[in-house]
Amino acid sequence: MTPRPGTRRLGRAIGRAAIRVAVDPLVAVPGYWAATALGAAWGLAAGRGPLRRRLRREAGLLVADRLPTWAFGRGGTVIGGVLLTSPRLALTPEVLGHERVHRRQWRRYGLAFIPLYLAAGRDPLRNRFEIEAGLVEGGYLP
Repeated sequence: MTPRPGTRRLGRAIGRAAIRVAVDPLVAVPGYWAATALGAAWGLAAGRGPLRRRLRREAGLLVADRLPTWAFGRGGTVIGGVLLTSPRLALTPEVLGHERVHRRQWRRYGLAFIPLYLAAGRDPLRNRFEIEAGLVEGGYLP
């Protein structure tokens, strides 16, 4: 069965409107804070060592760097304003700059960042969010 004329156009228009609503600051900012709360809770729950040392502030991020490697993706994952990683990741100024860009992306897109990031693909060399954050700074290129 072929769609009626204009159905695809209508579907695209609805999709664009949904994205505009999702990234509107009235929706995105609360989504960012919700993601930050979830990231902090995950960092505290999955972290190792004394509770008071599982989360700290560094370079504008909350850093949970006492996690086992199964608790995050790649070298580290930013959820809202929280960097989830292990002590193995050297938190150089370049890496922290890369992760701060991801925090800004979360602030801009809120919870819509999740499907947008997944739709951008797993290959960091083609993922627009990783490219924007800096492939060299993120350790994807020498």
